[in-house]
Amino acid sequence: MVDHVESAQPTVHRPSTVSEVAALVRAAAQEAVPLTVVSGGHGPWSHASARGLRLELGELSSIEVDGTAVRIGGGAVWGDVATALAAHGLALSSGDTASVGVGGLTLGGGIGWMVRAWGLAVDQLVGAQVVTASGDVVEVSATQHPDLFWALRGGGGNFGIVTRFDFEAHRLPGIALAESVVEGDATAVLRAARELLRDAPRELTVTYMDVPPMDPSAPAGARLTAVWAGPDPEALRVELAPITALDGVTTEITEPAYRDILMEMPQPEGGEAPAPPGFLGGNGLVADLDDETIDRLVAYRREYPASVVFLRSLGGAFGDVPQEETAFPARSATWFVMAGAFDVPGLLDEQGREKAAADAQRIVEGRLAEYSNFVDRERPDAVSGMYGRDGYARLRAVKAQWDPQNVFRRNHNILV
Repeated sequence: MVDHVESAQPTVHRPSTVSEVAALVRAAAQEAVPLTVVSGGHGPWSHASARGLRLELGELSSIEVDGTAVRIGGGAVWGDVATALAAHGLALSSGDTASVGVGGLTLGGGIGWMVRAWGLAVDQLVGAQVVTASGDVVEVSATQHPDLFWALRGGGGNFGIVTRFDFEAHRLPGIALAESVVEGDATAVLRAARELLRDAPRELTVTYMDVPPMDPSAPAGARLTAVWAGPDPEALRVELAPITALDGVTTEITEPAYRDILMEMPQPEGGEAPAPPGFLGGNGLVADLDDETIDRLVAYRREYPASVVFLRSLGGAFGDVPQEETAFPARSATWFVMAGAFDVPGLLDEQGREKAAADAQRIVEGRLAEYSNFVDRERPDAVSGMYGRDGYARLRAVKAQWDPQNVFRRNHNILV
């Protein structure tokens, strides 16, 4: 039985074994108790307080390395994974932040610093252990339940609870990192970055971020960050020359450990952090970073002082994977783009909020798909746009087979 009461607060369970997870899922399904699953990190569901059963996987956080084969518990976080793998000269392409959960990031696809060198997190996944909606424990791979394995690679937490991820890691003797502070008009920098990444070696991945002083997760202002997948700062310096030579760009190149480039989320003193302001924005996987998109991004950041714009280069290994091989959409995209304004009390009135949201959506209106890992709330009407027509239809068929009662619905929910 699942102990629960009819209240607005969830009953929290922190299982330490896979059998406990299976028992809790069976009980929740039999009693029709709403189920929220949290892997190990932060995200839109990490602090959810919906009623029902809240299942936190943080106790399932083991990391086992055998050669280049890596088995990771469903409750691990990427900072711990990077630390463990570094001792073996290995790495996996993960997210940008140490506290991000392996489970949430991977099931949504996983765009990270090595996306052009090694692809998505799901492109390194070779198997998984899954607790299904019926409470069964199954092993999945390209040859075992291949339909479920396909859906897990980008379809989110719709199909079961992954208690173990099996990855094939990469040798990484070191990296080079370039941090370029951008002052003044960023238009020329973004256009130069676009041209550079059209034919750049896949060892190179770049991001561009411009944030206000109020954002605690990143330094204020505009900066372009470049990571080279290898200990070769001179190669990175040569590749970035078209950008670093521009007026208003100041660049520093270093050779940090891979773990050290993962951001640390600020920890509040004396208790929980206050709820962050709402975010009025949108994101998209885009075929090309054209001049109009660049102009809109620069104008948006200028018009809304409490706003953020973020871009990451794609292509390379990301684009090598055939579209039908994983549930992740838009393999032909060359950039990920996000823009939005923070809904700071007193800064925007209702009309201003509507305009900020509409202007952000206009920036990504030509997107190939929306990236689910950067959508911070449930939006049932938008889920199909996270996968494309064919992908969504296939995901619905897998959902009907593995979770026809929609036990796993606290996510970007795929409906049968």
